[in-house]
Amino acid sequence: MRTTPILFLAAALIAGGCQSAQTSSAPAKPDNVAVNFHEADKFTDVRESFGDSSSQHYLDLLSEHLQRKASALLPDGQKLTVTFTDIDLAGDFLPLRSSMQDVRVIKDIYMPHMSLSFKITDADGKVIKEGSRRLTDLNFMNNLGLIGRNEPLYYDKALLSDWVNKEIKS
Repeated sequence: MRTTPILFLAAALIAGGCQSAQTSSAPAKPDNVAVNFHEADKFTDVRESFGDSSSQHYLDLLSEHLQRKASALLPDGQKLTVTFTDIDLAGDFLPLRSSMQDVRVIKDIYMPHMSLSFKITDADGKVIKEGSRRLTDLNFMNNLGLIGRNEPLYYDKALLSDWVNKEIKS
């Protein structure tokens, strides 16, 4: 039968995938990027549904994204420390629709905002660059590609990536 080689190939691919999943470990957190959230319970909007408090899951997603992006751009020996003081995610929940309380509506009027302070230090702890920034992208829905838009916090991660690219490269 013609399907037999395909079945064997599929079984081999599945077994190989399972084997590599068992032997691989989660990527280590970069040690050259530290992310802090100052009074996250008071942030404007880092919620997973209407009326919720700040979501630790969303904060973790943003932290991991920032660590991954910044770590790749920092020269050897440098360290970045970022402290968020406010976050307002892209989109919002519509309180009038109780059946959709867990649906974040993305419209251009609900743009992402982030306030943060940062410090970049060298291997000796000497400050290379520091400051405070208020990040926002008024055109966030129009200047990004279509790939990955269904990823959680896509626009917010894009805002952070843009800031990291500009801040570290300058």
